[in-house]
Formats: sequence, structure tokens, C-alpha cells
Amino acid sequence: MKSLVTSFISGVVFALGLGISGMTRPVKVIGFLDFFGAWDASLAFVIVGAIAVYFVAYRFSRTMPSPLLAPDFSLPKRSDIDAKLVLGAAVFGMGWGLSGFCPGPALTSLASGAPAVAIFVAAMALGMYIYSWVSEIRAATRTFAAAPSESMQDA
Repeated sequence: MKSLVTSFISGVVFALGLGISGMTRPVKVIGFLDFFGAWDASLAFVIVGAIAVYFVAYRFSRTMPSPLLAPDFSLPKRSDIDAKLVLGAAVFGMGWGLSGFCPGPALTSLASGAPAVAIFVAAMALGMYIYSWVSEIRAATRTFAAAPSESMQDA
């Protein structure tokens, strides 16, 4: 229960930060990404502030044996860069640049009730589902191809 309450409060603080900073307004985000047009640099302060908070929090967390509300830290184990990561980042960036939304601000903006936001979130959820479905099929295909066939085992 303590973890659930903390997650809820963290989500509310995150949503408020996105709203206050203007990340929930696609026009502002697209203005920030338009370096060769009417560039709006105000979101750079949000990025620098987020990096500063993360830098301090990460350094502090490294001195702790475990998190306060979980048995272990959930840190990424992989450090390599593969084609899947690069392609995913490119698709994410293109989607963000074209729509002005990334997942967090889009979910936060659902509270506005705007139909365009609901369509974006539905499309995002559909894309996530299709990716998961294709990944499962590919994993099953690899497992099937790697397993020796029954006829080869009998021989």
C-alpha cells in the first residue's frame, strides 16, 4: 500500500511538472524542436533542471544499499546499442517531432478531454500492442527454429 501511494504521488507530481513546464502543449514542444524556425528555447530549462535533479538523486541513490520501497534498484543491465534500440529511438523521435507529444505528456493531456489527444493515446497503445504481439511471434519462431525436430531426435 505504501508503494502504491508513493507511486500515485510521484505520478501526480510528474503530471503537474509536465503541465507547468508546457510539455503537454504540442505547439510548445514542436517550437522547441524547430531549431531553424521560430525556436522556443524555454524547454531547455526544463531539460537542464531534470538533468540536475537526476544527477543529485542518482549520486545519492548509489550510496544506499537498497531503495526505500523496493528490495532492489531496477537499473538497466544492458549497455550495448543495437539496431533495435536505434530504430526505436528514431521512430520515437519522429513521432514526438511530428505530433509534439511523447507518452507522459499525452497521458497527462487525456484529462483535457481533447479528441486529438485520445486518438494519439489510442494509436500509441495500439502500436505498443502490435510491437508486443510481433515480438512474441518472433520469439516463438526463434524457439521453434532452435529446438531440434522430433524426427531428428528419433534418428
